[in-house]
Amino acid sequence: MKVSREEKAMWLEGWKQSGKSVWAYAKGNGLLPQTFYNWIKREDQRASGFVEIPKQIKPRIEKAQGIIIERGDIKIHIPVSIWEEDSKAILEVLKATQ
Repeated sequence: MKVSREEKAMWLEGWKQSGKSVWAYAKGNGLLPQTFYNWIKREDQRASGFVEIPKQIKPRIEKAQGIIIERGDIKIHIPVSIWEEDSKAILEVLKATQ
């Protein structure tokens, strides 16, 4: 079952308000408890400011050219000069796109 970020947020908020254990809430709503645990873990990481980079995104540095991030058909090239100057801003944008 594919669930959108908005739906996950709805389920997580419902769980917080329910007062139930993760397992009981997940089972009672037809969700797999392990999947629900993973959603909670990812939400905690987002709230802490850390973002896990999925295995599909493979940043690599090419000789003196910059950083290339590829995911599926999308390829982002970040020149070294920009990376050095604006790395924080670039990371914020990448974080927001997940």
